[in-house]
Amino acid sequence: MATSFLFDGDDTAPVTILLAHGAGASMDSPSMTATAKALAAAGFQVARFEFHYMAARRYGHRKPPPRAETVNPEYVKAIADLRARGVTGKLIIGGKSMGGRVASMVADEMFSKGEISGLVCLGYPFHPPAKPEQLRTRHLIDLKTPTLIFQGTRDEFGTKDEVAGYGLSNAIEVVWLEDGDHDLKPRKAISGFSTADHLKTVAATVKVWAEPL
Repeated sequence: MATSFLFDGDDTAPVTILLAHGAGASMDSPSMTATAKALAAAGFQVARFEFHYMAARRYGHRKPPPRAETVNPEYVKAIADLRARGVTGKLIIGGKSMGGRVASMVADEMFSKGEISGLVCLGYPFHPPAKPEQLRTRHLIDLKTPTLIFQGTRDEFGTKDEVAGYGLSNAIEVVWLEDGDHDLKPRKAISGFSTADHLKTVAATVKVWAEPL
C-alpha cells in the first residue's frame, strides 16, 4: 500500500522535508502541524506521513508503538513513495522524537545512495526519561549524513550536559532552544520565548543550513 502524505508549502520548492511523527502523536497533531507550517513558511515543501501502527489507530486499532528499528523499512518506503509521486529536488528527512530517530537510522544508507541530502531531528530521544544509561546514540557516533538536531534545554530525553559527552559525529550540529521541553515548547513567562518563536528559529536555521547541501 502506498504511503499517505500530508503536504504543506509550495510543490515547486527546491527542497522537500519529509517528517515522521513521535511515538504517541499522529502526523496531524498540533505540534507536527505547527512545525510543518513554520517550515513551509520558510520556503520548504513539507511532507508528513505515519507509520502503520499510528495509521491503524484512525480505524480503532490501539496498537502500542513498536521498537523504533522495526519501522525502518516503512521510512525507506515513504522516501520511495514520495519520489514516485513526482517529488524531485533535494530531500531532507527527519521527524519528531521517535520519527527523527528512525530517520537517523536509515539516513546513511539513503545518503550514500544519493537519495537524501540531510537529516533534521526535532527533540531527539537520546535516552528514555530518567534512564540516562539506556543510550540510543551508537549509530550517531559515525553518522555521515549532514544533520541538525533541535533540542530543548528542558528535554528529559537528553540534557545539554549529557549530550556534550556523547561524542556525536562531526556531521551533527545540535541547536539548543532555551527552556524548550521535548516538544520544543518553552515557558514564556520564564524564558520570554513562545513555541512559535522557537519554530521560527528552527525554520530559519534549517533554511540557512540546507543551502549548501
